[in-house]
Amino acid sequence: MAFCSFLDLFSWIEQLPPILQWKTTSFSSSLCPRYSSNPSLKLSIKNLSNSYFSISIFADYNLPIFLWTSKSVVLKPTSNKLLQDNDTLSFLISNFIEDVLNYSPNKCPNARKLPRLSLEPHNLKDVFNFSFLSLTFLICIYEAPRDVRTSCLNTLKDQFSCPKSRQVSKLLMRLLGSNVEELWMRSINLAITNWISELQAANSAIKTPSSLFSYSFSTLGLWKVQLYCPVIAMNVEKSSGPLSDDRLLFSLNYHQLEGVIQLNHKVVVREKWIEVMVNIDNIRCDVIKLVTDTLMSERGAGTAEKHFPSRIALQITPTLQANIISISVSKSSENPTREISVEKAIEASFEPPNTVGLNFSAGETSTVSLRPWKFEQSVYGNSAILNWFLHDSVDGREVFSSKPSKLALIHHKAWFKNRYTNADRAFTREGGVIFAGDEYGESVCWRVDKDCMGRSMEWEMRGWIWLTYWPNKHRSFYSETKRLEFREVVCLSLI
Repeated sequence: MAFCSFLDLFSWIEQLPPILQWKTTSFSSSLCPRYSSNPSLKLSIKNLSNSYFSISIFADYNLPIFLWTSKSVVLKPTSNKLLQDNDTLSFLISNFIEDVLNYSPNKCPNARKLPRLSLEPHNLKDVFNFSFLSLTFLICIYEAPRDVRTSCLNTLKDQFSCPKSRQVSKLLMRLLGSNVEELWMRSINLAITNWISELQAANSAIKTPSSLFSYSFSTLGLWKVQLYCPVIAMNVEKSSGPLSDDRLLFSLNYHQLEGVIQLNHKVVVREKWIEVMVNIDNIRCDVIKLVTDTLMSERGAGTAEKHFPSRIALQITPTLQANIISISVSKSSENPTREISVEKAIEASFEPPNTVGLNFSAGETSTVSLRPWKFEQSVYGNSAILNWFLHDSVDGREVFSSKPSKLALIHHKAWFKNRYTNADRAFTREGGVIFAGDEYGESVCWRVDKDCMGRSMEWEMRGWIWLTYWPNKHRSFYSETKRLEFREVVCLSLI
């Protein structure tokens, strides 16, 4: 099998002779190049009885070590080629996908029930290759001996993160459906997290695959961007120093960010121009654990210790700048809710009869309540910029750009203590945030030249998400903020 930017298992199997003409019981090919005397990963396809065959991944020691074997595949009597029948292809693809999901931290069997994959003939080859490549990548991380894993992962991660793989992965996610998609991404990102942890422990400088996965589409008046990223792979913007607490480090690392950006769009044709109006439907951001509660309690600092969203920024830009007449936003800034109350009290006391005295005391208490999330809109050229900032409700400072004092970190009544269970929490109970159109529904409006009528325009959506960690229940002075950036292009027909 020739080495390329995208593993082509499908073509290699298709080139094999009909199974009845085999002079041996199996054929094999390398999945990774062999470096010096180190063993490598190989693929084996085996004739089980002229009516069945199986696919295996093995390490090619003198005595081969088999790491994975597919289910037995039934050959139809009318098939001259192993992958000639679509049912055979779908069976193998489902086998690959199911075994990737076996590495998911979610062990609920009902959640793993795969939808029937409706594959177009021209997509079969790519989906087959990518699903097998994904499985091989996970098998190498979890099952391969260390010398094989070290030599092969560098090759596999290049194939796994090449442009072709990224393109086909988006197609596969649409086919799987959102529930199975979440399980798939948690399986992949748990493996990447384990691999990065291993590299960090060994102080290795090997570059891991692109850890942010995102895709977008436009349909029925909606733009949607879905993204996933393991927290361990996000860029650190600032921290209070090196983290020497291994249990806290485990808790912080074994999570992934899951985000959804949904924007409504509407085209209104005026007499002399076209208006393109975009407003928020839903912005959702969750930090989801990649291991079970039991493992998090045994090896980590508990499920309550994790990052939380502290800022989200979106920049929406039409790519055909020459056709834009103007841009309008609803408001530059949303004033935070302020609740001011004043309590006055007077206390009086009389001394016993044998003494003469009268004591008075007076006091006044005022409280100010700030809304934790502040929403802002601004314009840069023809780009609309939307920002959500989390603020400390005690002193009003931006969380993502500030550092809490040590006194605040140990104060049990600080707002970020028990932050997922307090009645006035700024997050959902699971630790995420949701910004909906009923609260942030103000629109952005572009006026577009009417000559664009009937065209399809592209719009670039760039985004940045900041995650911050301040101690919740764990006793620590450690704090940090991480950031990721994504970019997607969506289309809009001006009709």
